Amino acid sequence: MIIAAMPFGVLGAILGHLLLGMNLTIQSIMGMLALAGVVINDSLVLVDFVNNKRRRGIGIETAIMESGKARIRAILLTSLTTFIGLLPLIFAENTQAQFLIPMAVSLGFGILFATFITLILIPINYVIIDDIQGLFSERPQWETE
Repeated sequence: MIIAAMPFGVLGAILGHLLLGMNLTIQSIMGMLALAGVVINDSLVLVDFVNNKRRRGIGIETAIMESGKARIRAILLTSLTTFIGLLPLIFAENTQAQFLIPMAVSLGFGILFATFITLILIPINYVIIDDIQGLFSERPQWETE
């Protein structure tokens, strides 16, 4: 469930390169590797909060809603500040920065895209996986709520 958001980060990185008219390079791929860590961290924060709520006996829908409300600010702030912090490097004109620009584009645009997808995809995946587990459990699903 956590890794499901990673392809969307890569998609965001590719869209960022297309938007800026840049080619993908080895440095772009290095930026995507850094991006994977950030996307997984955002997903883990959200899933950990939902799991803690579920352990306390809260129903899945309530746990997801409360976790989303509690963690959306932290997830958005960390992602947006990272993207805004990379903007000067992305649009740098000097020759020393040219080597790092593809990495910054991958990381910045990938974070921007994956953050919004993560906030939607992870709760949906959580509900789907819970429903699938309910199908294979011995207890009827209505007893788990």
